[in-house]
Amino acid sequence: MKNIFVYYLTILIPFTFIIWLIKSSSINSTYLVGLLFVYLFIFRTYVDGKRLSDKNIIPKKDIWKMIIPGKRFEYFKELYLK
Repeated sequence: MKNIFVYYLTILIPFTFIIWLIKSSSINSTYLVGLLFVYLFIFRTYVDGKRLSDKNIIPKKDIWKMIIPGKRFEYFKELYLK
């Protein structure tokens, strides 16, 4: 996950799918909230932690510490710009 293009595709494709579900309104609001929760708190936590781990910025065992609020902003430059 060192390639920034692959990283952006990994985080944007599921989000685009969720937006499509919202626009088509073919999903129950309870499921939508569940999908957003899984995307934001589980999927993004893992993907961001995996990227930082692959770049040797954090140890692999600390991937799940990315769920702490504000932790992504601590590594903003490494995640989104480099």
